Amino acid sequence: MSDQERPSGRWIERDRVRRVAVAAVAVLVAAAALVSHPLIDWWRNALEPIAIELERARRLAYVASGQPLPGTPDLANLSGRLDAQGLALGAPVFVRIFKREFELELWMQRGDRFERFATYPICRWSGELGPKLREGDGQAPEGFYTVTVRALNAASRWHRAFDLGFPNAFDRAHARTGSLLMVHGGCASIGCFAMTDPVVDEIWRLITAALNGGQPRFHVHVFPFRMTPENLASPRNPRWGAFWRELERGYAAFEATHVPPIVGVCAGRYIVAQSADRHAGGHEIANSCTDLSGDKG
Repeated sequence: MSDQERPSGRWIERDRVRRVAVAAVAVLVAAAALVSHPLIDWWRNALEPIAIELERARRLAYVASGQPLPGTPDLANLSGRLDAQGLALGAPVFVRIFKREFELELWMQRGDRFERFATYPICRWSGELGPKLREGDGQAPEGFYTVTVRALNAASRWHRAFDLGFPNAFDRAHARTGSLLMVHGGCASIGCFAMTDPVVDEIWRLITAALNGGQPRFHVHVFPFRMTPENLASPRNPRWGAFWRELERGYAAFEATHVPPIVGVCAGRYIVAQSADRHAGGHEIANSCTDLSGDKG
């Protein structure tokens, strides 16, 4: 790196302050998570949006300096990483997004199961934890979505993009409105999940190969956070507790089998069934009360 490419001393100092602030808030949130008391619960809930905003600022600082985000895989060695995991370009894919962790996982099919190929850092998402409700609210969505080749945009103003398909059948059942909510490059977002351009280039290569290889659509499951018992027990926003428990059923079904579950919508609720189909991950999410596997409870 030349002297002209090196971050300035002022930038380095600002970044150091951001890192200290993020670490301090993270420690406070983690400490608060160990204790349950109404006052501490209120304090924890008040700190979390601050921690999210600080993390957004930290990531923008990395991008402004020309550095890759922490956690970015070795993008120059895609073929080597595929070979190391016994995966092939063109295999069916499955995507999971975790808002609080700023992570996008891409899974690829190997045999009868899907293997996690990469976890990519999300540069930016907008809004807060919780679903998108209406056009213009600035919220990034949560739920189960599918992407077909028609949703791809190779000439997006944000480099490359694919539309998540919001609103889906569940969103429409709850009169939620919005459009053009995507995963894209550019590290800027109003309701979308923005990656850095090099990261979205690799994601693009993997998803287009899968769709061109015969996968009719791939699923994108968007969660507010990793749906662990500890996270679900945390009193973040009681308004969305029941909704998040519905999302957790999809999370748990995949965790149990590493096969994307079958998802439907019945009477305004998600219904989820484990899939034994080796071609899983390509079904539509329909607004239908057809029994998926006897599991509607």
